[in-house]
Amino acid sequence: MKIMLTGATGYIGKRLLPVLVSSGHKVVCCVRDPSRFKPPASLEKEIEIIQLDLLDELSFQNIPEDIDGAYYLVHSMAVSEDYAQLERKSAINFRESMNRTNVRHVVYLSGIVNESKLSQHLSSRKNVEDELALGNYGFTTLRAGIIIGSGSASFEIIRDLVEKLPLMVAPKWLNTKCQPIGISDVISFLSKTMFARETYNNNFDIGGPDILTYKEMLLEFAKIRGLKRRIITVPVMTPKLSSYWLYFITSTSYRLAVALVNSMKTEVICRDASINGILDIKPSTYRESLTKAFGRIENNEIVSSWKDSLVSGRLNFHISEFINVPDFGCFKDERKALITDKRKTVEKIWGIGGNNGWYNAGYLWQFRGFIDKLAGGVGLRRGRTSQTELNAGDALDFWRVLYSNKEEGRLLLFAEMKLPGEAWLEFSIHDNELTQTATFRPRGLAGRFYWYSMYPFHGIIFSGMLKSLTRHEKKKHLQAANDQTL
Repeated sequence: MKIMLTGATGYIGKRLLPVLVSSGHKVVCCVRDPSRFKPPASLEKEIEIIQLDLLDELSFQNIPEDIDGAYYLVHSMAVSEDYAQLERKSAINFRESMNRTNVRHVVYLSGIVNESKLSQHLSSRKNVEDELALGNYGFTTLRAGIIIGSGSASFEIIRDLVEKLPLMVAPKWLNTKCQPIGISDVISFLSKTMFARETYNNNFDIGGPDILTYKEMLLEFAKIRGLKRRIITVPVMTPKLSSYWLYFITSTSYRLAVALVNSMKTEVICRDASINGILDIKPSTYRESLTKAFGRIENNEIVSSWKDSLVSGRLNFHISEFINVPDFGCFKDERKALITDKRKTVEKIWGIGGNNGWYNAGYLWQFRGFIDKLAGGVGLRRGRTSQTELNAGDALDFWRVLYSNKEEGRLLLFAEMKLPGEAWLEFSIHDNELTQTATFRPRGLAGRFYWYSMYPFHGIIFSGMLKSLTRHEKKKHLQAANDQTL
């Protein structure tokens, strides 16, 4: 069967794609920015990539007519304040474009919406569901609550809170009940639902066997990690204060924190488990889902992370728009060093950031991240998804990877920190020479003042970083000199 997969670069889409291919389907991967999509080589023969923006009707002509099924895995939460309107328009556009194809079944992943009073985020999801259900095809909605898996927003937020805070003075919504589900079970439900006629024109809640409060989830997480934690809930913390609390403690963006806080005041518990019997799925417990997630992390097998979504930063852009670093009107800090072992140098460059840090003046990087956090930016909390690989579109602390090619020896990063301008950091290797270039395009007088105020620190940060990246080269030269002496 030929299946169209929207959100192919997203947290769910990246994990669902190989499952669909292994099931024998041909998959049409829909992406807004093709330069961000790097599927495994083993999948390339079984997929087709098309550029599709659900808010741009001109891109609808790229949708093939001969598709049999489609997944709707996109949302605009945290992109802008009017995301509900954008989500509704995207759903209508998708429905109308599907009506012009041969599609038989559309599957939508939504949130659990069983309460009479819903947050703006959950209300928007329900509105999307209502719009998609009006199409000329069989339609199924799977509604999930908290998704637990390596790289998921929920998992990372829980992890940040538990591992950073021995004592939590937390909002009262931590007593709200929910029914978490593991990411592997979500993928099973999605893949098995497609073309299952018993699910047509219906909606189902999917969840694990445990009904827990958010407080119980945090404490269970701590128990698994061998940490002693105490949580005190207070009734006086307003939604705005709660959002700031999440924002400063965890790696979430402020807009996402607001949406999450508003949703966490609503219980997300499944009505029934009928879908489990229909599809013959037995979901994992919360503890089992956490154990699987940590297994992935320890083996460096994180397939996707919510942090790699462009909305986890300050911009929502096409990478191709920024991949050509400008010269005119820009300030540059360019430094060079000779190398003799390209492989080792490349490995060190591609290991930069995250737990490894930036190899020099870590206190200055941490301070800059803290200032960015105070200004409403992403700070250094996002880290990196993989400890060894960097691909276009990946988040890397407060940078975004624009271009990554190990064979070529070029890595280009774009700053997503709060700045009075735009900034790039590039590493490139040519003829046994490493060039490290920081480029800043200022915006007005504030941008120029920023560059000159930071200039005294460049010698510490950038020269030290270049020395660290080529330190093994000096050791090699010294060894060679010693060998010659002997």
